[in-house]
Amino acid sequence: MTLEIAREVLLICTLINYGLLVLWFLVFSYAHDWIRGFHGRWFRLADEQFDMVHYAGMAIYKLGIFLFNLAPLIALYIIE
Repeated sequence: MTLEIAREVLLICTLINYGLLVLWFLVFSYAHDWIRGFHGRWFRLADEQFDMVHYAGMAIYKLGIFLFNLAPLIALYIIE
């Protein structure tokens, strides 16, 4: 695998993952009550707990994108 292919793969992965993160945020923001009702069938969470779980999940997902996609992509651009 060449450096250019690795860069392209990491760039596409980064864009897809950030797209999913933005989609998650938008759905959570605009369909909060629907998601709450949908998950409420399986999990008994207070509104504050439900929001905290989603906020923490988004933060962990964003950190994962940075650590596994964006940081290696930046490193590949720096070495050349």
